[in-house]
Amino acid sequence: MDGILGWISLHQQMIYIVVLMVFLGIEVIGRVPSVLHTPLMSGANAIHGVVIIGAIIVMGKADSQNHWALGLGFMAVVLGTINVVGGFVVTDRMLEMFRKKK
Repeated sequence: MDGILGWISLHQQMIYIVVLMVFLGIEVIGRVPSVLHTPLMSGANAIHGVVIIGAIIVMGKADSQNHWALGLGFMAVVLGTINVVGGFVVTDRMLEMFRKKK
């Protein structure tokens, strides 16, 4: 029992990050109307939300001299953000098509 508690205590930050990623994935999936997108598209947006969090972690834990890890982390944040925002923009445009015109 002490071994498990010691492991949890040692990896407490990573456990918090995984829990945050789960909640972020649920939020991203919950915001996309199921009428407009398939569950696969919602899952892709959720995965990119997790990619953003993971890339931020990589950038935060990387050595300041490790330009390769910092560059890859930055590109992952940028591309993941573009994908998530693009998914919401497409959803908004599709919802606008169903609104009544004045």
